[in-house]
Amino acid sequence: MRLGVIGGSGLYELEDLQEVRQIKLDTPFGAPSDVYTRGVLGGSEVFFLPRHGRGHRLLPSEINHRANIWGFKKLGVEYVVSVSAVGSLREELRPRHVVLPDQYFDRTKHASDHTFFGRGVVAHVSFGDPACGVLREASAAAAEAVVSEMRLGEVVRVHRGGTYVNMEGPAFSTRAESETYRRLGFDVIGMTSLPEAKLCREAEICYQAMAMVTDYDCWHATEAEVTVELIVGILRANVELARHVIRGLVGRLPATRTCPCRDALRNAILTDLKTAPAETLHALEPILGRYRPANVADA
Repeated sequence: MRLGVIGGSGLYELEDLQEVRQIKLDTPFGAPSDVYTRGVLGGSEVFFLPRHGRGHRLLPSEINHRANIWGFKKLGVEYVVSVSAVGSLREELRPRHVVLPDQYFDRTKHASDHTFFGRGVVAHVSFGDPACGVLREASAAAAEAVVSEMRLGEVVRVHRGGTYVNMEGPAFSTRAESETYRRLGFDVIGMTSLPEAKLCREAEICYQAMAMVTDYDCWHATEAEVTVELIVGILRANVELARHVIRGLVGRLPATRTCPCRDALRNAILTDLKTAPAETLHALEPILGRYRPANVADA
């Protein structure tokens, strides 16, 4: 079992992470956000990637999600947990709470960058349930155990499920937008998770976001308006929690996957791969390799 973790660089500063090394990958889609940090945790391989690069140098719209997920697939990762900051659209989802979304609403403008397909190969994966239920339950159990062990129950709650609205950024919402999202019934808002979920599904990787609430967006009349300083302060408080959750999650993941994520492409590829462009097949080898006819050669 290999676990991938997307988030800030501080997440992989684990005292019991062993055999640590850096892996730099080139991909057909360009450079990932940074090098991957590989280590062994609880007997399992774990690969960490800072989403915005070390030093937080990439805007949400500048993140090369395709390269990031392609790299995880190339490294043999089967599960990806994404740790990120979100704004709350619900009174009961307070700062420091952890939400494990099971649904998404897309407000981005770069959908063409959120798929591996095109360039002669067409596939349409099922995305009605965009996150992995097995990974969500394991993540929730790990998070609840950590909250209990660290006696954080008065300030941290773990919420199974919720709708994540993915906006473009980099500016935060206007009040009109924030109020509209609330009326539509959304739960949290962020700028990065949906592309990761789409690409992981195409790559047949189990995916779950660990959305850590930092603020009430800008809709809450009695709370301070969201600022970078506010978010950074709460994020720092969340880092230790996230590290403990990742440590506890490793031992809860099934060694063998039985969820639908592992076969997401089985009935999704519409193109006859015998006639597909060799260059595209070569670029997608980590993703399409198990489906490619044996007599089709690389470019």
